[in-house]
Amino acid sequence: MSVVKINAIVVPPHAQERFEERFRGRGGAVEKTPGFEWFELLRPIEGTDQYLVYTRWESEEAYRSWEGGQDFARAHDGGGDELAPAASDSHHLWSYEVVESSAPDRP
Repeated sequence: MSVVKINAIVVPPHAQERFEERFRGRGGAVEKTPGFEWFELLRPIEGTDQYLVYTRWESEEAYRSWEGGQDFARAHDGGGDELAPAASDSHHLWSYEVVESSAPDRP
């Protein structure tokens, strides 16, 4: 059963462009991780300054393996950027099991 990890991160308006740039330049290491299924960075439209980082994994074990690895550490060290420490104090990690999902029915 797949698991979803959603990291809700408060990013002040003045830092949002830089935050998105960091994700665009992340190098794609997670995509090569065994058990990785999906990634999305969701920008808030209205009513909040929380970004959502959505990842989907084939199992909790696959996520834990990524979380404990060097690629995770490199992806989250901020590269000396002042944004990473600021965001790290204002985030929540939510975990869910996928009970049901669907996709478009295409020929």
